[in-house]
Amino acid sequence: MSDLGALLTAIVTPFADPSSGSRKLKPAVDEEAFTRLHHHVIEQGSDGIVACGTTGEASTLDDDEHLRVIELAVQNKPAGTTVIAGAGSNDTAHAVYLTERATELGADAILSVTPYYNRPNRQGLVRHYEEIARATDKPIVLYNIPHRAGLDLSNEFLAELAQIDGISAVKQANPANLALIDGLELYAGDDDVLGKVMDLGGAGGICTASHLVGAKFRQIIDDPSSRASVTAELAPLFAGLSAGPLAVSVKAALVMQGILERATVRLPYAELTDGELAQVREGLAAVGALSTEARA
Repeated sequence: MSDLGALLTAIVTPFADPSSGSRKLKPAVDEEAFTRLHHHVIEQGSDGIVACGTTGEASTLDDDEHLRVIELAVQNKPAGTTVIAGAGSNDTAHAVYLTERATELGADAILSVTPYYNRPNRQGLVRHYEEIARATDKPIVLYNIPHRAGLDLSNEFLAELAQIDGISAVKQANPANLALIDGLELYAGDDDVLGKVMDLGGAGGICTASHLVGAKFRQIIDDPSSRASVTAELAPLFAGLSAGPLAVSVKAALVMQGILERATVRLPYAELTDGELAQVREGLAAVGALSTEARA
């Protein structure tokens, strides 16, 4: 198993009630709820968390909030677990700053997403990652997610990036690129391919539904004979969570389970409609993960 762990949950960032006061458009981070949730996902089988990733709504956290969430995660992590800090940006200088600060705060590794929107060329990407690698002595996990970033890191190019000292793994969210690459540990970037990644000999997955059914994800990792059947069993949950952006759907599901008190998100995310909530509820119910109160 990777030193970072096999099952890593890309943790959501809980927010306070925005219904009154000056924080209506930008509700405050609920630090107590974050810490409780952090411990919950570890108790459910995760080896660590990714803080301030996509599911953590990093794109709408300002730098002070972003770094405070990483600090909270490091200060409160249970013994023997890891904290990977999301520190990516499409601005190299900003990514370097977040990487330096996350390193100072004690993160165990850095998750660095492919620069998005501006779609740099190959030379620019290499220089981007060289600068990030110089900014930390922690392992760097690349994050290839072409449907968000607007470009794909091919396996051939990932092998080139693996030659940069410090770059040690990839969170692969392009199912067409699932393959072992010399010098890089492979993490599933989509929940439904975790079993395939493990069968390939990958390190594990950076997952989202593991907030909700951590024991099932643990089974996929630990019991090769059950991978296909458990993945098929979880298909209704994956479909239910597709009702909205994952950060929004997972928060709604955690409320249904009684783990979070509220499902507050920040615009441009919006809370789910009644129909979307019903889809999430059906997904939870289908895998036996709905609380008694939510079933009533």
